[in-house]
Amino acid sequence: MSASALTALTAAFLMVTPAAAQQPVSTAARVETPAVYDDAAGGNADADDPAVWVDPAHPGRSLVIGTLKKAGLDVHGLDGRRLQHIAAPAAPGEDAAPGRFNNVDVVYGFELNGRRTDLALVSDRGRDRIRAYAIDPAAVAAGRPPLRDVTAADVAPVFAASEADVDEQRTAYGLAAYTDDDDAYVTVSQRSETRVRLLRLEDRGGRVGYRTEDTLALPSSFRLPNGTTWTPCADPGEGPQVEGMAVDQEDHVLYAAQEDVGLWRVDLDDEEFGTPRLLDRVREYGTPWTYDEVEEECVLDTANDPGLGGDRLGADAEGVTVYHAGDGAGYVLASSQGDNTYAVYRREGGNAYVGSFAVADGPATDGVQHSDGSTVANVPLGATFPQGLFVTHDGEATPADGDREATNFKLVPWDAVAGAFPEPLTVDTGSFDPRDAD
Repeated sequence: MSASALTALTAAFLMVTPAAAQQPVSTAARVETPAVYDDAAGGNADADDPAVWVDPAHPGRSLVIGTLKKAGLDVHGLDGRRLQHIAAPAAPGEDAAPGRFNNVDVVYGFELNGRRTDLALVSDRGRDRIRAYAIDPAAVAAGRPPLRDVTAADVAPVFAASEADVDEQRTAYGLAAYTDDDDAYVTVSQRSETRVRLLRLEDRGGRVGYRTEDTLALPSSFRLPNGTTWTPCADPGEGPQVEGMAVDQEDHVLYAAQEDVGLWRVDLDDEEFGTPRLLDRVREYGTPWTYDEVEEECVLDTANDPGLGGDRLGADAEGVTVYHAGDGAGYVLASSQGDNTYAVYRREGGNAYVGSFAVADGPATDGVQHSDGSTVANVPLGATFPQGLFVTHDGEATPADGDREATNFKLVPWDAVAGAFPEPLTVDTGSFDPRDAD
């Protein structure tokens, strides 16, 4: 990115002004997946990011697909039961890093070996690849494992220049997919860096490969009104990375959460990234910090906070998803991990802020803390979720099993989210079909 472009971005950034704070509303989940445990006994499973696959014939048989990092991938029914487990790839050599699944998304109708095929796409942070899994509706109906690995054997690292560089782990991290006519694309962020790469999927003899179309570098530092330069809090040698991302499937707009900066909007046009525009900032923006080498963490100097941050997102800004409604309406949702809430912005126009909500304890499940990934589906999904579904990662599932760290996914009726607001959000189950998004 040129110096002039960076200056323009910084200026645009500083023009964003926070609105008056509003108290978050609360809702509750109806279903949750079984807790997984990030220890040896639990297979080092750490839930992170979900995606929803909509069954074309029987929406009530739709799937929730979730990443478990070192433990791979789990596939659940809408009742929360686990239907399939896929292990992350083993290390290719003694000194190499094993697979580690970070984020997941779904594309519909990719032409693979002459057949329209739905795909679950996963960022393999451990090996710096994108993994592709074909989803078989017939297997879902028959009660068989529905996902099958169709990744081409020759896929190259997304960011690393060599296999040796893969083991440095500045690798594929966040992921969001979309389609444009007959083509399918994946946006992939880089761990510990500010880069986002746009990949086009390819059919390679009945297996899925990809090639790079464009690369975007978001800013790593920002000029403040007093003339000083601020760099977001990070471990030594690391940049302010992006993880949570989602693409507006109709308008082809990427929404990307730079964890310690805020939420960006980037148009996608002719297989290229447009100029990023920052929609909102984390509260911590501009705050001085030091690095505690003993605790290995950043320490914010809140007494000298210049008050340049927003008031809706508490770092880290994480999971992002888009709710589509008719006539360009709908919402962009972003996880405010710092205060266990979700900020809601309008999809249309200038993405005005609407309000925030939390997923609290309810009759069937506990509440959500430290959420990473989330996703939303507007379409009816059977008797349990007839008005659509919001799925989110819970970073602190309870009841805990002693001192074991437990995580899972929570399934929330969209109408329960919408109805929690004083002025209810839109519920529109008929104007958008994710299978005909382009």
